[in-house]
Amino acid sequence: MPGSWRDLFSRPHLPVVTVLAAGVGLYAMNLYFTAALLPTVVADIGGSQYFAWAATAYLIAAVVATMLVGRLLAGVGPARMYGVAFGVFALGTGMSAISPMMELFVGGRAVQGFGAGLLTGLGYAAIRGTLPPVLWTRATGLISAMFGVGALLGPVLGGGFAQLGQWRIGFAVLAVVALALIPVAWRALPRAVPSRAGTGPVPVLPIITLAAAAAALSVSAMLDGALVWGAAAFGFALLGLFLWLDARHANGVLPRLAYLRGNPLKWVYLTVAALSAGVMVENFIPLFAQRIGGVSPLGAGLIGAALSLGWVGAQLFSVNATGAAIRRLVRGAPWLLVAGLVGYGLLQVTEPGPGIIVMWALLLGLAGVGIGLAFPHLSVAALSSGGSDAEGGKAAAAVSTTQLIAYTVTSAIAGNLLALGADDLGSARWLILGIAALTLLGIPTAAAATRRAP
Repeated sequence: MPGSWRDLFSRPHLPVVTVLAAGVGLYAMNLYFTAALLPTVVADIGGSQYFAWAATAYLIAAVVATMLVGRLLAGVGPARMYGVAFGVFALGTGMSAISPMMELFVGGRAVQGFGAGLLTGLGYAAIRGTLPPVLWTRATGLISAMFGVGALLGPVLGGGFAQLGQWRIGFAVLAVVALALIPVAWRALPRAVPSRAGTGPVPVLPIITLAAAAAALSVSAMLDGALVWGAAAFGFALLGLFLWLDARHANGVLPRLAYLRGNPLKWVYLTVAALSAGVMVENFIPLFAQRIGGVSPLGAGLIGAALSLGWVGAQLFSVNATGAAIRRLVRGAPWLLVAGLVGYGLLQVTEPGPGIIVMWALLLGLAGVGIGLAFPHLSVAALSSGGSDAEGGKAAAAVSTTQLIAYTVTSAIAGNLLALGADDLGSARWLILGIAALTLLGIPTAAAATRRAP
């Protein structure tokens, strides 16, 4: 039986859980927080041509950082690693807060993204060395739920600072919060280095290749005509090259188990990627709700929150599962995600009435339930796959790497799908149903990931 929520939040574990959840929460909230502030930033300091790069630089730096988490954690220990991560995040956030021009703002976002990538990778990787195994499922459930919580809080807080015209203060507050968490992490987490196994040579070439793939896919969404497909094809080719190089590196980014024939870890990662692809619809829900449904900005935000609410709520239920129930939940989850997205896409109609708009929210909630039912168990499967703390930490950190790669790939595809529509309604249908088609891949991979489950 998994440990209870009372056990997880008891005095010995509460400080640890607070640090782990806060780190992932900062990363997730900052995505939506900054998206809400960016129009105000551009209006103040200019540089609209760099608008998209404010997100791209953050995401690419975060991808690279997650790939380094496992070996850095094994080399310096949880307390020092979290101190570095919060410090880098605060530095980048502060740089953005004081930037007089957009070029420096983007540079600050890259530094911030590197710190955020460390934090989200550590959220999973540090569980193994800081909490007992009986609490791993609930801890991973809580940490992955922070992505949903961030999606709820980020737009509200960012929109509030934007409304006041105080975007610099908004970033300054984030920096102060990150700095305040450093002494908390230092007191709560182990300072000893658990093992130096896994701290071998950094796989520089695979990391560079993956970063280049992320950049090419991100840039493809900003181009026009044949250049779009050329950049996208180049990005996917680099992604394939990364996997080929990583599989042949003695100390690659992904655990060796992920490349072994018959091992389910690869299917765990692919299922995480499919579920993460579905999350990216959330970025466009407020836009569609306002332009197609005529919903107010506040109402559109509430509809957009439905997916996150379903995600968080389902995880609170899912973490109680044991044995064969886990297998059923993981296998059923992609079906719910696909059904919710397909239903939402088909209900994109001209002048929808109140009933249709309510159905949008319900179907998005269903899609979120699909994500929440599976995510904590997939994270634990990765966490438990390594024989040593170093390998287990590396396998767990790779969950975050997989998420970020999926976000990058899906964002690039989304930008291209939007361009296929002749109007707002056509763009909405192309994007939603196109992403639903991507999440279909999670159905066979979830079955393969649980093939050896009891």
